[in-house]
Amino acid sequence: MTTPQPIRIGVMGTHSTGKTTLLKRIEMELRAHGIPVARTGRLGKRAALTGLPKMQHHTAASTEWVITQGIADEIAAAARPAPEPIQVVLADRAAWDALAYFHAAQQWRQKTHDLLECERLRLLASTQAQKYNLLLATVLDEALPVESKHDYDARYRALVDHHTHALLAEDKIPHQRVTSDPGSQANAVELALQLCPNQATP
Repeated sequence: MTTPQPIRIGVMGTHSTGKTTLLKRIEMELRAHGIPVARTGRLGKRAALTGLPKMQHHTAASTEWVITQGIADEIAAAARPAPEPIQVVLADRAAWDALAYFHAAQQWRQKTHDLLECERLRLLASTQAQKYNLLLATVLDEALPVESKHDYDARYRALVDHHTHALLAEDKIPHQRVTSDPGSQANAVELALQLCPNQATP
C-alpha cells in the first residue's frame, strides 16, 4: 500500500518578519491536535557555516545551495522515523525565498543580472510549486522594530520583501500573505489546521 505524502506548508519572506515564529506557532497547534509534525530550517546559517555568502552578498552558488538543501531537508523530514508517520512538514524558507534574496542582492550591489543563470535558478525553484499545500509569505512592516542581534541593512531587507512578493505574483504561485496583524497571523494558523481534516482532539 502506498504511504500518503505528508502535507507541506512553506513560509517565505524577508528577515525578521516572523517566519520562524509563525511556523513554531503552527507546529504547536498541530501537535496539540495530535498531528505528527517535522520542521526544517536554519538554511542561511548552515550555508554560512560552509563558507557560502549570505544576505546582500548572495551569489548564484549560495542560492542554488539553499534551494537544493531545502528540498533535501523537506524530503528527509517527510521520511523521518517517528512513532507514527509524519503528517505535516513545515518548511522554514520555501524554495522561492532564496531566489528573492538573490534578486535583492543583485539589485543591492547594482550588479547586472545574468539572465540565463537567473532563469536556471527560477526553474529550479519552480519544480517545487506543486509540492506545497499551503505557502505563507510574510509581509514587511517597517514600523516594527527589528528584534534581532544582527545589524540588518534596511534597504536590503526591503528589497527582499519586494522581490518575494513580485516573484510569487509573476509566477502566479498560490500563496497567503501574512502581515504582522494578529488576525492575519491567526488566520494563517487556522488555514494550516484546516489542511488536516483528521485532527485528533487534544
